[in-house]
Formats: sequence, structure tokens, C-alpha cells
Amino acid sequence: MNNKITWIGIAFAFLWASASTATKISLQTTQPFVIALSRFLIAGSIMIFVTHCVLRQPLPAKTDWKKLLIYGLLNISFYLGLYVVAMQKISAGLGTLAVCVNPVFISFIAAIVFRQHIAAAGYVSLLLCCAGVFIAAWPLLQTSYASAGGIALIMASMFAYSAGAVYYSRTQWNGMHILTINGWQTLLGGMLLLPVLLLTYQSHKNNFDFHFWSGTLWLAIPVSIGAVQCWLLLLKHDTVKAAYWLFLCPVFGFLIAWAVLKEPLSLYSLVGVILVIAGLYIAQQFKISAQKE
Repeated sequence: MNNKITWIGIAFAFLWASASTATKISLQTTQPFVIALSRFLIAGSIMIFVTHCVLRQPLPAKTDWKKLLIYGLLNISFYLGLYVVAMQKISAGLGTLAVCVNPVFISFIAAIVFRQHIAAAGYVSLLLCCAGVFIAAWPLLQTSYASAGGIALIMASMFAYSAGAVYYSRTQWNGMHILTINGWQTLLGGMLLLPVLLLTYQSHKNNFDFHFWSGTLWLAIPVSIGAVQCWLLLLKHDTVKAAYWLFLCPVFGFLIAWAVLKEPLSLYSLVGVILVIAGLYIAQQFKISAQKE
């Protein structure tokens, strides 16, 4: 692996892992759906401008808007809508750890959708990943750093993301540029959250200060655009090896949360990270599903 790909992989893992800490920073002075909608409007608008005005890509065809809407609903409205609410109730490190379980969830949902048998390695990887998340969460449940409701919400958001990933993989996009897909699904998914924002908005709970702008702009540009582009470059170089960069995410996640937010690190955190990494490794090394007999 050359140096360029190595640095791209490290950049992806760091940026992807930083999302939880950036969310926690914005949540200090702003309501969750204000952060979410602002993030998606900024990121979606930038990507749409680049794809249509810079790259001169055509607008989606009439038959593609429904696909973009469904994908945005799953991948943005449900996934990141639930995620930003959950981050009010769990630590940034734990949020990153839960996000890293996504590849295993995706494999399981894909196996169910395609009616494939789930191999023993699949159950082992899922068990290890879930055990890792709950072990890391155990001491945090005794403090203000996590709650059972927060863990339930983050796991529900992971399920929504995994369903969105399977939907994306099964959908015919008719040669649409990846930036066009990402831009419009991000914008549409964000706009679907507008009614929720209007119903929950309380002006006295929102202070558009440094915490809001620094966290939200980081989520919109380095995470929503930068991390995704790094991921696409990794996939283009080597689809199989790309997934291994996810192993760094929980490590970076806890370290960033500890350095920036002073969140506690413990033996439970270490054991949880090791179990999740082991689960991911098994999921990558062995096929989770086998073709239906």
C-alpha cells in the first residue's frame, strides 16, 4: 500500500471518528435538529453546487427523484436524525464505537433481504460487536455520560443507516455521479427533518455561538464531504482493504473525545474497542452470509 493511500485511510478514520465529538460540541448550546438541518443544508448545497456548476453533471432524471428521496430518508432523516438526538444521551466515544458496528449490521440486513443463510462467523461478529458496545457503555451508565435510552437510539440509528446502505447497493442509479447522489440525498433528507425542527424548536435553547458553528461546520465539510470522499477513494483503490480502515475509528473516537471533551477512558473502554475490532475483523475475514441452498 502506497503512502498516499495510507494517509487517505488515516484521514478517513480520523474525520469519521471526529463526528461524535463535533456533535457533542454543538449540542452544548443548540438543539439537535437545528444542528442536523444546518449541517445537511450546508453539505448538500456545497455538493450540489460542485456537481452541477463545476463538474457540469446533469440533474437527476424524473425517475431518480423517488430513489433519492427514499435514500435520503433512510441515510439522513432516520439515521442522522436519530443519531444527533442519541448524542445528547451518550458519550462521544461510545457514539463512535456504535457507528463502527455498521458494517456488521449491513451484512446481516443484506443477508436477510437477499434471503441468504447467515454463517456462524456472522453471529460471532455481531455478538462481539454488540458486547463491545455494551461493555464500553457499562461504567458510563453509572454517570451522566450515557443512558439506556441513548444506547437504544444510537442502535436504532445504526439500523436505519444499514438499511440505507443496502437500499443504495440494490438501486440502479443509471450512471448518476456519486456527488450528485450524495448532494441531493443529503439535501432532501435534511429537508424532511424540517417539520420535526419546527415542532421542537425553542429559541431560548439555541445560541448560535462558537460551539454551534465550529461543531456544525466541521460536521458539514470535513465529515460529510471530506470523510466521504476519502472513503470513496479507498473503495476505488481496493474495496476489500478499505473496510479495514474502520478498525481505527473507535480508537480515534475515544482519543478525540478524551482530548477535546475530557471524557473518561477506562479498562471497559479498552475491552469494548478490542471486542468491536475483533468483530469487524471476523466480519471481514469470513463471509457472514452464504447463498441460499
